[in-house]
Amino acid sequence: MTARDAHEQHRAASPLELFFDLVFVVAVSLSSQQLHHMEAQGELGVAVMSYIMVFFAIWWAWMNFTWFGTSFAVDDWLYRVMTILQMAGVLVLASGTASAMEHQDFTIVTLGYVIMRLAMVGQWLRAAASVPEFRRVCLRYAGAIALVQVAWVLRLLLPPMAGVVAFFVLALAESLVPVWAERDGHAPWNAHHITERYSLFTLILLGESILASAGAIIEALQKQEHLAELIVVSVAALAIAAGMWWVYFSREHTGHIRTLASSIRYGYFHYVIFAAAGAFSAGIEVAVDDIDHETRLSSIAAHATLTVPVAVFILGIWLLTLRVQLTAVGNTVLLCGAAAIVGATFVPSTLGMLLTAAAGTVAAVVGVEKRRPQTNARQRQVSTTA
Repeated sequence: MTARDAHEQHRAASPLELFFDLVFVVAVSLSSQQLHHMEAQGELGVAVMSYIMVFFAIWWAWMNFTWFGTSFAVDDWLYRVMTILQMAGVLVLASGTASAMEHQDFTIVTLGYVIMRLAMVGQWLRAAASVPEFRRVCLRYAGAIALVQVAWVLRLLLPPMAGVVAFFVLALAESLVPVWAERDGHAPWNAHHITERYSLFTLILLGESILASAGAIIEALQKQEHLAELIVVSVAALAIAAGMWWVYFSREHTGHIRTLASSIRYGYFHYVIFAAAGAFSAGIEVAVDDIDHETRLSSIAAHATLTVPVAVFILGIWLLTLRVQLTAVGNTVLLCGAAAIVGATFVPSTLGMLLTAAAGTVAAVVGVEKRRPQTNARQRQVSTTA
């Protein structure tokens, strides 16, 4: 195992990394489906809290492997087997999603999570043995991660309320591990590789919303009921998903991977963005249920399951990457679009809510595109000069 070049050009995700991401498609899908099921049953508060907890486990395991993979390199049988072991842990975690979210039984989720994290400890120990200049960082990671895993297992012995409090304490402890481990010198991150990996995970999450959009039409064709309304749901959901994609990929993100503080900010803030994208697909399903009169939520609560995640996603990207890059007009238009999305929550009909949210998303896209003509003009001028 060797350290990667932090400034390596044209660095791309490896086939193993792409294969690794596939199991997270399953984990994200099952957590979103369970969120939809609980929201439709009227358990909105419990559903959101449970989803936040389960999604943390999914996101944190994915993120730790991603940052390790950008810093250290080897492609032998042992590294592949250890990565596949982590994938097995993801599948175990995913299988426990329903019991964790419905009954607060995190036994299976914790088992899957610990499998992933202990495999990661093995990777850090191997890096410590192979790359002397980063040994201290790697040993700090390995020791701290192993210690926190013991605490996760002991948490299962606590009563329910104490277990919830302990969950957030341990989530904070996990989040502080990289801050402590890399305070005296960080591993060799590659900014282009990291931002590509985050982009790919964003596409996985938005793909769930595309699947939910297609499901609306499939359900309408099978039931032969509410066909026109469900086609509107599908079209509006696709427009919103496309707008979310457009906003996310409107600017380069590599400039955020520089110092330890900026990299931590970029990596951690994506939890909000990723969780919102995953919840959006559940909101589409709730909108379908609302049209079919199969949800116990009030109209405003049902609409909020879609509008709030979309608004959080767009505002999250704006806060993280766009607000300092857009013109004053661009910022204003984007924020007005986000306000329109939030306002759509209070539109009486579900179709009206969807169309208003889609219009707000389009407005956000217009905001991020304000600078495009000037950029293209500069490019033409450079080309002409050359």
